[in-house]
Amino acid sequence: MALIVQKYGGSSVADATSIKRVAKRIAEAKRAGNDVVVVVSAMGDTTDELIDLANQITPLPPSREMDILLTAGERISMSLLAMAIANLGVEAQSFTGQQAGVITDTAHGKARIIDVTPSRIRATLDDGSVAIVAGFQGVTQHTNDVTTLGRGGSDTTAVALAAALDADVCEIYTDVDGVFSADPRIVPTARKLDRISYDEMLEMAASGAKVLVLRCVEYARRYGVPVHVRSSFSGHTGTLVTNSPAEGPEGEGQMEQPIIAGVAHDRSEAKVTVVGVPDVPGKAARIFHVVAASGANIDMIVQNVSAAATGRTDISFTLPQSDGAAAITALTEQQGEIGFASLQYDDAIGKLSLIGAGMKSHPGVSAKLFEALSDAGINIEMISTSEIRISVVTRAESLDDAVRAVHTAFELDSTEDEAVVYGGTGR
Repeated sequence: MALIVQKYGGSSVADATSIKRVAKRIAEAKRAGNDVVVVVSAMGDTTDELIDLANQITPLPPSREMDILLTAGERISMSLLAMAIANLGVEAQSFTGQQAGVITDTAHGKARIIDVTPSRIRATLDDGSVAIVAGFQGVTQHTNDVTTLGRGGSDTTAVALAAALDADVCEIYTDVDGVFSADPRIVPTARKLDRISYDEMLEMAASGAKVLVLRCVEYARRYGVPVHVRSSFSGHTGTLVTNSPAEGPEGEGQMEQPIIAGVAHDRSEAKVTVVGVPDVPGKAARIFHVVAASGANIDMIVQNVSAAATGRTDISFTLPQSDGAAAITALTEQQGEIGFASLQYDDAIGKLSLIGAGMKSHPGVSAKLFEALSDAGINIEMISTSEIRISVVTRAESLDDAVRAVHTAFELDSTEDEAVVYGGTGR
């Protein structure tokens, strides 16, 4: 008997028919002799609809009340799913994040899990029932206020529960068949990966791949939770995210890692250029202190060579578009103290990232990447590297062509059937 945690996203439970299909899969897993815990998201676009409704009431809804409102979506889907499972003759009970013991900090709208005490979930499993848990939500430790975990919070809930319950695997069900070498909506010939390491998946998630969110993968790596990414719309084997080697026919370890795991892209970033910064010690530190204080998360940074005639330089960095206004406002307020000449803001950029643990031992990867982009007529504006990743910034309108060109250059195209996005979102 195995203990399995399954997570189903909004597209997997979008309507009554979808919920019945998911319930059948859960019932089959239970009847196979497994203990099953299910984490479920809100149905379809319910969360977006609730946000729109709140904005019709007030442009600035209180964050505490917003969290109470948004958790209603998961309460609906969890209870309907429990009903559907019971209708198949399998006992099931649904639980809110609070009832499941998901304890968070007090940051409404983007709370972080600080502990999971799943005593009620364990009792439900001991009674032979399936436990259905509302994803994306928890409760503060001292005030018992309801909180939400932000984008991808249900993935994080599932992995956190799997860690707390010492589950054998956490299955993340989406509307694609696994993790692909590129977004199948842009590259139909993207290849499904059978396995990927935590580190590679972290880089993929941080670079824009939306099949798993960064926090979920971080949690899985920290606690060693194997994550199996699968589609709820098919019975295909998905992608296993783990650092454990695959066993060969004679019990031997996995063959040498492929050089490249995949190509990720991100359209959600903007570029800020601080023009005419005095090239003296402390100015860059002051700039990034101001940006950090505004709450912005910086990604890539480039500083130009100082002009000898003026003793000034330009510093460019990328950040989420959602953080752009706050960062620009904060820097403008400190312009006199820092002494820079002007600010430039550009949100028409795209980031492409080439990821693979094998690239660190293979020379020529960078040259091949830049050659592929050059042959496609795509200009590079910024470059950033890590041990297993190379990222470049280009124009947003060139990003799709860049992804396809690099994917083909590194021979990642599949010769099998085209990848399928069953629900249309890739999540």
